[in-house]
Amino acid sequence: MGLFSFLTKEVAIDLGTANTIIIFNDKVVVDEPSIVAIERNTGRIIAVGKEAMMMHGKTHENIKTIRPLRDGVIADFQSAEYMIREMIKMIWPKKPLFPPALKMVICIPSGITEVEERAVKDSAEQAGAKDVKLIHEPMAAAIGIGIDVMEPTGNMIIDIGGGTSEIAVIALGGIVNNKSIRIAGDDFNTDIEEYMRKQHNINIGERTAERIKIEVGAAMAEIDNPPDDYAVHGRDMLTGIPKEIKVNYAEIAHCLDKSISKIEAAVLHALEMTPPELSADIYSTGIYLAGGGSLLRGLDKRLHLKTKLPVRVAEDPLRAVARGTGIALKNFDKFTFLIK
Repeated sequence: MGLFSFLTKEVAIDLGTANTIIIFNDKVVVDEPSIVAIERNTGRIIAVGKEAMMMHGKTHENIKTIRPLRDGVIADFQSAEYMIREMIKMIWPKKPLFPPALKMVICIPSGITEVEERAVKDSAEQAGAKDVKLIHEPMAAAIGIGIDVMEPTGNMIIDIGGGTSEIAVIALGGIVNNKSIRIAGDDFNTDIEEYMRKQHNINIGERTAERIKIEVGAAMAEIDNPPDDYAVHGRDMLTGIPKEIKVNYAEIAHCLDKSISKIEAAVLHALEMTPPELSADIYSTGIYLAGGGSLLRGLDKRLHLKTKLPVRVAEDPLRAVARGTGIALKNFDKFTFLIK
């Protein structure tokens, strides 16, 4: 232990396309949407997280809202750095006398390039991190679900986030094979926006599409405990006047069908590429679902019908990846070869 080791703080970050979660001292201390609001004239950050989300789609010309991550990777380097820095400040509401040296573990999609990896590391370093390690999302999700990843047993994890869907087979503390596709929650929102335009002649924004997905989103037309119809407000494309229409879960299931089929195809492809001994394990352990997309009604049932394998949704799937990142940070020495 060095003289100033007490000044080193360990932070685990799930840097997501839709939400960023920060874990410090085994507690979730920040859970905010991954978005920043910037003043165009000065480039000054006005708001980060929930505050910026409330402005999204409602700004005038001098304010713009930016989502720094697209498809699970950093699309706007400077905004990402601002966002990480501001969210780290939220951990300590009272400004510490000596700024702590930060040791970070950040989770990243398993299919990203070295350049994209470098962008995540650089953003974190610019935001004040002294030591940055990266862990792949499916591995973090597996640890967060409570699977013993060091065992010589195959486990299949599907992590459906905002920007990417990660499908991975894990055994002996490593990813045996993985398929990362850039179809996830954001694409579901786009599908809903498009469907509302074509089918109901109504223009809606990203936030409304997200609300529809949460309230009446479904992966199949026959589900147990269907939700009530949901009233959608938007702009009539013919008259330009605001109007309200009701949508039901079966309509949304129909409009999401194409994107979910692509996720199913990726799952089948990952199963095809799995070594036979691990396939035998997966037959008994089944498939684990994590990430916000796994909350879509009937998705587990639909995947079960497609693969004939048991499908389990993780408890609190939204935070499974963040929990796993936190555990990996705490057992830094045990998981050294998992973390880049």
